[in-house]
Amino acid sequence: MIYKELPRIYNDTSAFISLMRVALQFAYDGYGFYGYARQPRLRTIEGELLSLLFSQGVIDDVSSSHFRSASRTDKGVSALGNVVAFDTSVSEKHIASLYQHSSESISIYGYALVDDLFYPRYAEYRLYRYYLPRNMINVDLLLPILGIFTGRHDFSNFARVESGKTPFRTIENIVVGGDDECLWIDFYAQTFLWHQIRRIISAVLKCIRGKITKEDIQHALDSPHIPADFGLAPSEPLVLRDIVYKNITFYHFPGKNTLLSCIERNIKTRSINLFS
Repeated sequence: MIYKELPRIYNDTSAFISLMRVALQFAYDGYGFYGYARQPRLRTIEGELLSLLFSQGVIDDVSSSHFRSASRTDKGVSALGNVVAFDTSVSEKHIASLYQHSSESISIYGYALVDDLFYPRYAEYRLYRYYLPRNMINVDLLLPILGIFTGRHDFSNFARVESGKTPFRTIENIVVGGDDECLWIDFYAQTFLWHQIRRIISAVLKCIRGKITKEDIQHALDSPHIPADFGLAPSEPLVLRDIVYKNITFYHFPGKNTLLSCIERNIKTRSINLFS
């Protein structure tokens, strides 16, 4: 562990305060928030999380603590494993007590002490999951369509590409699972573009319903210079399930699995109702 030291002067006597960098794992139900990024006079996930950290004396402000977020989810999107990192002078015991102060909407359930250069956006991979009612999907039709999107592609026609960012991304794997009520689609990649998964899902659903063909999707992916718009799927069934880092082990608080199961159950229920 690398610690930063900042000089503080007390009555002309030199003293030092050791700062440690901490990564927090937290979960939230995106319903009722105006997205992740803090906005004036709006209820956001980042804003509520920062209020908690301020109130508990963990950090004083965003800038001096080098507060950074791993992923900024859209309005309506939930997370079971988002991560933030910051510098703090409080004890590890103080950090471990944060789970007791979690709100009903945002739950801190793990932490790790990390190197002072740790930047949470640089992850090994992210896992996003999209929920669909089981009775609306033919899995035999679904799998070949999803296979088109694995690998490295220019996703200009399947994302909202921000200025200055490359439209190329690599989806390492897409896995389909399910239970009696829901089917879910897991997307694994180091990074994703804005709206990328929701645009892929919308195209896949239109193909299954016969509104477009598999060839239409393939052409849009192979010819990104020719604009194609297959719509945008709802945000509520999308959840950031996990962000994985190399050589970082998180300590998890008691009740983590129960907490995440409860959030996930709410997301699944809303997803079923949304498409019914």
